[in-house]
Amino acid sequence: MGSGARAPAAVTRESASAPQLRDATAADVPALVALERASFSDPWSAESFREVLRSTTARLRVAVVDGAVQGYSVSWHVADEAELANLAVATAFRRQRIAAALLDDLLAFAQAHATLAIYLEVRASNEAAQALYRSRGFDVVGRRRAYYQHPTEDAVLMRRSLQ
Repeated sequence: MGSGARAPAAVTRESASAPQLRDATAADVPALVALERASFSDPWSAESFREVLRSTTARLRVAVVDGAVQGYSVSWHVADEAELANLAVATAFRRQRIAAALLDDLLAFAQAHATLAIYLEVRASNEAAQALYRSRGFDVVGRRRAYYQHPTEDAVLMRRSLQ
């Protein structure tokens, strides 16, 4: 970097702008796969994301910060129920309300479409995610033994009524 040029500043938690939420596109799949691999021990494939994009019952939203996908959510909507299937945020962008923005976006969409209840599963050890879900009115309604693999762990089943 000669001629006095400076390297671009790294995007930090302090310099990141607010996330822009939008529907995902096929062009987002590589970024989604990278986020998925960094976030989960049993990640979805690129084809899984492409299937979600083709589905008429799925909704795949991305959170874009400074031009790059830094988070996403996948939800299924059938009749009057929904399921939050996946929510992930890039490690460097966690604790910046991106997950909360994605979850609030899902709740607003569900209410606008007469959804009566939303369900989700979360690792029993993921206390931060459970706290976020509780803050948005989700209650624990069950447990799925050995639901997750790599490592094997129970899932906490949570539900939010929208009635």
